[in-house]
Amino acid sequence: MESSRLEKLKELAKGGQAYPYRFEISTRIGDIRNKYEKSTENREVLLRGTVKRSSKIEEGYLLRLASSKGVEMLAITQQELKVGQEYVLMGKLGRYEGKLCLYDAVLSEGQVLEIEDIKPLYDLDPNFEEVSIAGRLITLRSMGKAIFGHLQDATGRIQIYLKKDIVGEESFKEFEELVDTGDILGVRGKLFRTNTGELTVEVESFQILSKSLHPMPEKWHGIKDVEVRYRQRYLDLIANEEARRIFLLRSKVIKELRNFLDKEGFLEVETPILQHIASGANAKPFITYHNYLEQNLYLRIAPELYLKRLIVGGFNRVYELGKNFRNEGVDTTHNPEFTMVEFYTAYWDYKDLMDFTERLLSHVLLSTVGSLKLTYGGRELDFTPPYKRYRYFELLEEKTGKNKDFFLRDLEGLRRFAKEIGVPKAETLTHAKLIDKAFDLLVEDELWGPCFVLDFPKILSPLAKSHREDPDLVERFELFVAGKELANAYTELNDPFEQRERFLQQLREKEMGDEEAMQMDEDFITALEYGMPPTAGEGIGIDRLVMVLADVDSIREVILFPALRRV
Repeated sequence: MESSRLEKLKELAKGGQAYPYRFEISTRIGDIRNKYEKSTENREVLLRGTVKRSSKIEEGYLLRLASSKGVEMLAITQQELKVGQEYVLMGKLGRYEGKLCLYDAVLSEGQVLEIEDIKPLYDLDPNFEEVSIAGRLITLRSMGKAIFGHLQDATGRIQIYLKKDIVGEESFKEFEELVDTGDILGVRGKLFRTNTGELTVEVESFQILSKSLHPMPEKWHGIKDVEVRYRQRYLDLIANEEARRIFLLRSKVIKELRNFLDKEGFLEVETPILQHIASGANAKPFITYHNYLEQNLYLRIAPELYLKRLIVGGFNRVYELGKNFRNEGVDTTHNPEFTMVEFYTAYWDYKDLMDFTERLLSHVLLSTVGSLKLTYGGRELDFTPPYKRYRYFELLEEKTGKNKDFFLRDLEGLRRFAKEIGVPKAETLTHAKLIDKAFDLLVEDELWGPCFVLDFPKILSPLAKSHREDPDLVERFELFVAGKELANAYTELNDPFEQRERFLQQLREKEMGDEEAMQMDEDFITALEYGMPPTAGEGIGIDRLVMVLADVDSIREVILFPALRRV
């Protein structure tokens, strides 16, 4: 804690103002901006203006332009232009720190618009509307008898302006002596625009709602240290607009997934997170102990077997959106706890699910990012259906020259091959793991997609129904985007006798050292014995989907509080 801030808190406490109970707000900051700042939609315009000021920024040069009538706006250009000189500039309209701005401005000529012709279209006059708002004070500068600052809440930021003869000398002095950047303030006042066009609250009264006892990050344009960002996410959200954007996007993605599934007649359900048996996926579980039951329980690795029990029970369309837990390594695409949506529908097969997935993702993208085309890692991704479809072993053969029989029937040859291509600990892996690791190493990164890889080997898929045309395979697909698996789906195995044999094979795999092999679930087999209709099911990884939509390359960027080693 900073000693000077602590002393200010003590001063507030003397007057009983340290931590007030509530503050009445009339609106959110973002709602004000949406009301009085219209979208520019990147409109391209030709403007005339005189450079009043020029400063170097990361994006180039930030210009303050003025028309012959003194109306001002901003422009960003790569060219260093002379102050006091009039220019004609062409660029795209946008906003820079809340102010109307001409982006990518270049010298041009032709029929021009004046700044005063453009600004009223996008910067509406608030006409001194009375508002009451609250947020964190993120900038502060004193100019003698006036103080400027910016308040920020989850929806945006806005400038505030205090003048001594408006708030009164005593209140002005209190603000000067007790307020620091980082404090949470409530203010009441009137909306107006400054000469530069910035939407501003002329403060008539204020209240310190919470004192920040630590100085804020030095760079309000972003904390760069990822350790600080992930361990103190609250600072990341305060300082980094991009972090706030990502998590608002994540919330929208989850909302639209639910909306789509609900409209398609799916019932949202909740299944146990603490489970007696670790099954439903190939993964090493977390183990906990229940004192009353006097037994070990597992954090679920998947809700699959419980959701299929509900299909047996007569709920023909079900889904669950929630956390799964897998005791695995941490890297750019894996976190020990992660979010998935799993959905199951009776009377469908995996072909129906491929078409359904295309419709679902089309809805989510159009509802959240407004387009089926986006850029990820500098490359375009086009989610316009239909997606390309590839067969699992055809991809492996194209990459290696070796056919399905080699991978399924020549175990020693496969083990030697795995060592040659650099599969770690190839000599200890089971047959299924060798195939899986070879595919991961040789094929996955090149699947830019979006594309479906279908018809997986049966030994990799203990819960999927045998392929109707090839007994070596199952009716399963995975959706790949930008080299990442986003979804896994199959026609569900509903033959209880074959399911028992598959579980027994998993137990043999476990005895051979595969810690991720599934456990036998006798009650699930009993449920199948009562009859499960033809069913198709799918799981979509929310974290990875948001990674793609947000154009980030680490799963930690899209999880508010990712798993980190204790320091």
